[in-house]
Amino acid sequence: MTYRVCFVCTGNICRSPMAESVFRARVEEAGLDGRVEIDSAGTGGWHEGEAADPRTVSVLEEHGYGTDHTARRFAASRFARLDLVIALDAGHLKALRRLAPTEEDAHKVRLLRSYDPTAGDDLDVPDPYYGGRDGFEECLEMVEAASTGLLAAVRERLEGRAA
Repeated sequence: MTYRVCFVCTGNICRSPMAESVFRARVEEAGLDGRVEIDSAGTGGWHEGEAADPRTVSVLEEHGYGTDHTARRFAASRFARLDLVIALDAGHLKALRRLAPTEEDAHKVRLLRSYDPTAGDDLDVPDPYYGGRDGFEECLEMVEAASTGLLAAVRERLEGRAA
């Protein structure tokens, strides 16, 4: 059985493709790549069809992550095929839960940093788009920190398939 995870940010060119790449690497390292399907999308369609932001690609490549990405918009119909929808900030969380066709679908939406026990009270991954390269590096650090806990949660669901 395949477990399906989708990361969602605003335009699907910065944070969510970064999270997708990092989590895909974690899943492969754990030997779960045949059991976990990972992708990403945006709450808006401004960048549909575009590659990831060049700064995202650069930061990922410098840290050993691959990227092969085409931006797309998240559609409500995708909930039926997904087990977990990971929002990158509280605005995405609210938008996705409003978009969810059922209460069960709304419960599939979680904030990425909720999987990082050191995150504190601010669970948003800040949007680096309008800033400099430092914002992309900070984004990567947050994504990497949360990916460990997310992998543990996904592994638990795969092993128990009940949670």
